[in-house]
Amino acid sequence: MKERVFLIVLDSLGIGAAPDAHSFGDEGACTLGRLSATGGLDIPNLTRLGIGAIDGVDYISPPEKEIAAVARLREKSAGKDTTVGHWELCELVSEKPLPVFPKGFPDELLEEFSRAVGRGVLCNLPYSGTEVIRDFGKEHLESGKLIVYTSADSVFQIAAHEALIPPEELYGICRKARELLRGDYAVGRVIARPFVGEAGNFTRTANRRDFSLEPTGLTTLDLLKEQGFDVISVGKISDIFAGRGITEAHPTHGNREGMAKASEMLKRDFNGLCFVNLVDFDMLYGHRQDVSGYTAALNEFDAWLGGFLPKLREDDLLIITADHGCDPGDNSTDHTREYVPCIVYGKGVTPKNLGTIDGFSFVGRTVREYLKH
Repeated sequence: MKERVFLIVLDSLGIGAAPDAHSFGDEGACTLGRLSATGGLDIPNLTRLGIGAIDGVDYISPPEKEIAAVARLREKSAGKDTTVGHWELCELVSEKPLPVFPKGFPDELLEEFSRAVGRGVLCNLPYSGTEVIRDFGKEHLESGKLIVYTSADSVFQIAAHEALIPPEELYGICRKARELLRGDYAVGRVIARPFVGEAGNFTRTANRRDFSLEPTGLTTLDLLKEQGFDVISVGKISDIFAGRGITEAHPTHGNREGMAKASEMLKRDFNGLCFVNLVDFDMLYGHRQDVSGYTAALNEFDAWLGGFLPKLREDDLLIITADHGCDPGDNSTDHTREYVPCIVYGKGVTPKNLGTIDGFSFVGRTVREYLKH
């Protein structure tokens, strides 16, 4: 019988401020606690799996009977972004933070970028993705210049209207930017941000693509691939790892498509890891400070989970975790430095609270140990 691990990352579902949150300006952050405080959280399946039994999650009731192993994970890497979070989940700790540009990118870099792509640049500031197209979208259409912006994360984001620059052309521009952004400018991700609409009513589309820095060392995915296991990416996982260690990639446009693809994988006889990222929690709700939207999205995931769990095979392993926080009710649109949950479920798993574990790498080690047993 082939052995399968399903690893699902609920992108940004932090469960409480990490001990060093003050160093990141995130004192008091608690993404899941914020959702629970609405009174609208309805997650019976996550509750049954024991999310309320995790250290510090005293705002959700623990299960009557433990059926999974649970833990609270503390990040070791110097950052709170998607890239270093996922890398650490896969056993690569980033000792040095990825570069950020709170005042925008240097002129000499943008001049080189403009020469490479044949277009000028607008904005070049930290900005909200929805506000930047509102403020610069009209000028972009009139001038043909690209909207380049960043955030508190290590990102170089390029927004362009799909009628002026089709997504595939924008992806090519992003690849050129990725080639330039090396050394001191080696940001974690170059992100394509296509949008549509007219002035006063611009909206981003689901054609976002991430072009990540290649991992700086070996990851769990590299090791599994080398050992002949299948490593199947669902969502932006392949992008985050620059395709490394991936044997099969399935890009998605949101949570529903990601959950549907994960359900399809239940029918597959693969041997190894199915690694799923559900991005909407972060992209649509955390960054946009939409507490009710985030709550509804987690409720929707939990309802889907109720149908997923009974279809797992006897020798399957399911791990549910997160990569950082993004408290939708704090005073910032940025990620938050938080503990993340880890739920490990399967017939061979001893149900218990594992306490607080130093390092997201626990997840990658668990995957490898299970597939080698």
